[in-house]
Amino acid sequence: MRKPKVFVTCPIPEAGLDVLRGAVDMEVNMDDRVLTRQELLAGVADADGLLCQLADVVDESVLAAAPRLRAIANYAVGYNNIDIAAATDRRIAVTNTPGVLTETTADLTWALILAVARRVVEGDAMVRQGRFRGWAPRLLLGGDVYGRVLGVVGMGRIGQAVARRARGFGMKVLYYDRSGISSSLETELGATRVSLEELLRESDFVSLHVPLTPETRHLIGREQLAMMKRTAYLVNTARGPVVDEAALAQALAAGELAGAGLDVYENEPEVHPGLLGLDNVVLLPHLGSATVDTRERMAVMAAESLLDVLEGREPRAGNLVNRGVIGVFKNK
Repeated sequence: MRKPKVFVTCPIPEAGLDVLRGAVDMEVNMDDRVLTRQELLAGVADADGLLCQLADVVDESVLAAAPRLRAIANYAVGYNNIDIAAATDRRIAVTNTPGVLTETTADLTWALILAVARRVVEGDAMVRQGRFRGWAPRLLLGGDVYGRVLGVVGMGRIGQAVARRARGFGMKVLYYDRSGISSSLETELGATRVSLEELLRESDFVSLHVPLTPETRHLIGREQLAMMKRTAYLVNTARGPVVDEAALAQALAAGELAGAGLDVYENEPEVHPGLLGLDNVVLLPHLGSATVDTRERMAVMAAESLLDVLEGREPRAGNLVNRGVIGVFKNK
């Protein structure tokens, strides 16, 4: 009996590959680089399953080149790189990796909050470059975090984890979310639901945690940035296009914001050139889930979900993105 063929576009941790070994015939790109379009098309040509990353654009043309494809496992919680409607039309199940990276991404969000407010990167550079001459009253004065107002835009798993950490800093938490959360959870987090406009005007730190959709693209643009305090900081660990990067660069350069911390970019991996020369922005290379344990858990979840679908089961992790394909599973 023919084993399903799986194409893995990136070198995921061995724990994930171990899930697939023996059960499928597997081809893996072991280079730390994004595959070319031609390589991706060739890899999916006779594949039953695809395990891919955010940088892989899986659109209609890729799906059309893969007539055997039954399952796509995205090695990420986001899935804006995949044409979900086209996959659903072709009865191809799409899964992601929610939950396992929540706390790790929340930790990184706080790393950016503290780094940009307390000018950690600038201080590190000063010491390494031999420019530190000793304590001085006005040396690299930053902003306080404790007791300030945190605005959380998007109160899903990660937004909640970020808000939960704010209690240790004695912060007031405001949040904007289209659906809202339960009153009991609001009480637990000490969070108050407000409009986006009120959140932007009142917050000292604005942290973004929304998915990328047509509605959230450039959710934070020139108009929204102008609403924020000149002493406020913007942090984005969600998706780059949620922020109008050109408008942000202009606002930071003009001193209309105190600073920003970014882990994602509008045209990733490219960064708007206006940001690169600014000291009041901390720039990270998309490290939200980048810990050994978390990336391993993501790999296992992605591999198990792929195998579940290929063996006729609904994914055990409950992480099926396109519920419209639920009828493809033989054993429910």
